[in-house]
Amino acid sequence: MDLEARSLQPNVKAVLLSKLREYKYDLNNLKSEHKRLASANSNQAARDDLLESGMADAMSVSANQRGRLMMSTERLNESSDRIKESRRTMLETEELGVSILQDLHQQRQSLLHANDTVFLLLKKEQLHGVDDNISKSKKILTNMSRRMSRNKWIISSIIVVLVVAIALILYFKLSK
Repeated sequence: MDLEARSLQPNVKAVLLSKLREYKYDLNNLKSEHKRLASANSNQAARDDLLESGMADAMSVSANQRGRLMMSTERLNESSDRIKESRRTMLETEELGVSILQDLHQQRQSLLHANDTVFLLLKKEQLHGVDDNISKSKKILTNMSRRMSRNKWIISSIIVVLVVAIALILYFKLSK
């Protein structure tokens, strides 16, 4: 019980440790009184009365401690379940982010390849009027590249916000 009380939060730990010390002190007092009465072999009825009242107190204290221990164990199990669920959500979010970044990379490669292809065609064919179309397509590709970069930042921001939200949830759940 001492180890379990020490592993709890500081505000609960101090109260439980003081109660535990008090219980240990009461138990030691009862043990010494029991030894004194057992060795004295005096009044049997007085000894029986003392032992019955002391045992009743010890049983009620033990039952009370057992109840608190079971309640603490249940809270700990619930917190563990919440942490596992949060971790699972975080991993799913991370996988989604990686997948989106891979898609964006493939799109960027396609755009760069298309841009290179257009420039090669321009050099080979050297047609008049193609320059206007190429500049328009270059503007479109530049805009698409900007949008792609903006989308990357937005997705990265969403991932950061989700990770911060998960961390805050974990902090508040664990601080209770």
